[in-house]
Amino acid sequence: MLASRQQTPKSRVIATLLIAALLGNFSLFAQDYTLVIKGGHVIDAKNNINEVMDVGIKDDKIVRVAKNIDARGAQVVNAKGLYVTPGLIDIHSHNFYGTTEDHYLSDGYVAVAPDAFTFRSGVTTVADAGGAGWKNFNQFKNQTIDHSDTRVFSFLNIVGEGMRGGAWEQNLHDMDAKMTASVIKAHKNEIVGIKVAHYMGAEWEPVDRAVEAGKEANVPVMIDFGGNTPPLSIEDLFMKHLRPGDIFTHCFAQLSSREAIVDEQGKLKPFIVAAQKRGIIFDVGHGGGSFRFSQAIPALKAGFIPNTISTDLHTGSMNAGMKDQLNIMSKFINMGMTVQQVMAASTWHPAKVIKHEELGNLSPGAVADVAVFSLQKGKFGFIDSGGFRMDGEQKLETELTVRAGNVVWDLNGISRPSWK
Repeated sequence: MLASRQQTPKSRVIATLLIAALLGNFSLFAQDYTLVIKGGHVIDAKNNINEVMDVGIKDDKIVRVAKNIDARGAQVVNAKGLYVTPGLIDIHSHNFYGTTEDHYLSDGYVAVAPDAFTFRSGVTTVADAGGAGWKNFNQFKNQTIDHSDTRVFSFLNIVGEGMRGGAWEQNLHDMDAKMTASVIKAHKNEIVGIKVAHYMGAEWEPVDRAVEAGKEANVPVMIDFGGNTPPLSIEDLFMKHLRPGDIFTHCFAQLSSREAIVDEQGKLKPFIVAAQKRGIIFDVGHGGGSFRFSQAIPALKAGFIPNTISTDLHTGSMNAGMKDQLNIMSKFINMGMTVQQVMAASTWHPAKVIKHEELGNLSPGAVADVAVFSLQKGKFGFIDSGGFRMDGEQKLETELTVRAGNVVWDLNGISRPSWK
C-alpha cells in the first residue's frame, strides 16, 4: 500500500535522506570542499570571528567557516595552535621593478618583484605606492600587474613620470590632475588611489592637485609628506587639505624636515586624535627611513592605534629594520597591540581603505586568500629606521599562504602528506 502511494518531490527527497542515514551513508550531508583548514584560531575582523574554527574552501572561493567541518575527500591542513586569517593586504609597497638606470622605484632596480616577497609573509595583495604615473602606468600593468600571482593594485603617482626620484618628483608641471584622474577611470580594476611623495617645498600644490584628481576619480590620496624648512604643518594637511579617507603614510617617521605626530616631550599631539576621528587614515609605511620607536611607543601608550600596517617594501627597507610585513606586525604586538588589532590592520581595514571590501575577509563566496601563522615565543630583537633596537618576546611566522584556493607557501609542509 505504501509502495503504491504517489510521493511528492519533497517527500521523495526526505525519504532518500532518511534511507541514507539508516544505511550509514552520511556523505550526502557533507559539503564538497577542495581544501579544509582545520582547528586554527580564526581571526576575521569583518565577521567578528575570533575563535577556533575550520575554514572550508571549494576551488578559489571560501565556502564556510564553522566548527568541525566534514573534510572527507578534501585536502586537509591541520592548523591546531596556529592563527588563520584572510590573506594580508600591504597597501604601501614598491613593485614597479625593472632595469632602467636612474629610475628609482619606477621601472628601476630598487623596486622588487611581488611574488618573491609576498607569499612567504602571508601577503596576497599589494598596492604599489606611486611607482607609476599616468604616463607609464600601462608599462607597469603589462610588466608587473599582468604577470604576478600576487594581486597587485596601484596608487598612481600625481607625477606623470612616476617615482623616478630626484628632480622628476619636484616637477610641478608634471603633476596633472586631469590626466591622472583620466587614467584612473580607465583602469578602475587596478588603480586604487593617488600618491604624493617626496616633494620638497613650501607649496601645497602637489597635495591639492592629487586631491582634485581624487575627487574626480573617487579614490583616496596617499601622502608621503616630503619636507621643507621649516616643516609644513601636518595639522593643516589633515584639517584643511585632505579629505576623510585620505591616507597619511609613514605616520611614525621622525625627520627634521617633516613634522612628527609625537612632540619632543614624548606627547602625542592632540590634533592627531582629532584628525583620525575626522577620518584621516594613519598608515605605518615602515620603509627604510620612516619608522621610529620614539614615535610609535609613546603614541601607542597614549591610545593611538594606526589604521593600517604596511611595509614600504623595496630593496633598502627589506634588508634593514623593516624586513617584511610580519616583522612589522610583530613589532606592534610587542609594543602593546593585540594580535586581533594587528591582524585587522593588515586585512579588513586596508581592504576598506582601498575600497575593495570583497577582500580581507573570510565570508562565504569571498576569494580564498588565506594565511596561517604561528606566534613564536622567545627572545627577539627588532630594529627601527634610526638603527635602534627594541627587545620583544613574540614573533609571527608564516606557516601557510593560500592564494585563490591554491597553496602558494608552505613553510613546514603542513598541507602535504608524509612521503611514507
